[in-house]
Amino acid sequence: MDTQGRAGLPEGGKARRVYLLLRDDISNGTYAPGVSLPGEQRLAEVHAVSRVTIRRALEALCADGLIEKRVGSGSVVRAPDGAAAPLAADFTTLIPQLVAMGQATTARLLSFSYGPAPEVVAKAMALLDGARVQTAVRVRLVDGRPFSHLTTYVPEAIAANYTEADLATTPLFRLLERSGVQVDAAHQSVTATLASPDVAEALGVSVGSALLSLRRVVRDVNGQGVEYLSALYRADAFRLEMTLNRVGQGASRHWEPVIGDTASREAAE
Repeated sequence: MDTQGRAGLPEGGKARRVYLLLRDDISNGTYAPGVSLPGEQRLAEVHAVSRVTIRRALEALCADGLIEKRVGSGSVVRAPDGAAAPLAADFTTLIPQLVAMGQATTARLLSFSYGPAPEVVAKAMALLDGARVQTAVRVRLVDGRPFSHLTTYVPEAIAANYTEADLATTPLFRLLERSGVQVDAAHQSVTATLASPDVAEALGVSVGSALLSLRRVVRDVNGQGVEYLSALYRADAFRLEMTLNRVGQGASRHWEPVIGDTASREAAE
């Protein structure tokens, strides 16, 4: 999808709300490619806003290439350029699947530097005051389409074992192992956030678009932090899934996640 015409979210809180709701309806298939959106008057009634507000939201959707204006048909949903199914990962086996994605996708290195660890990173990794880290920012692409924005922090002593060129071509997890790191455990959290201007430009989305945010701290066998990852994923290109089974008896019956079998986990790793 061409992103050169993107100008971010429309002006006005109501127009932004309508824009985001319609964009979500388009992304989740409520309005499929080729389908005409309801007319401006109908949308205004549904969302309890003025037609001017609806028009601003539709103009932003058009600028993003999500809809197009057709004489006699109104606003018609466009099929994404090079349409492909979103990448999906099972929440219960997320890390090995993300490692596998790193091997099956390409990366573009946006920045690479060394310096003192940001306070939040130093605290999460239990680094000494003034500890230096390598900071790298990359965008991962599948079939040339960006789907994730990755910022990694690695202690300088470890990062010195690989080059900037290595980082542009090899998944960081493999580089850590090649550097002699014995990874033992990791803790990660998943939340939602909005795209800042620089991230929006890198991922080809509008400023303020919803993103899936994943933070992960990886530790070695000694409990020392060896990697801090801040990953942002396009909501229309990546999703988390989980299979649940109903288990137990009587009042104790409950839902429980199904952990992937050993064979599938090993294949992903």
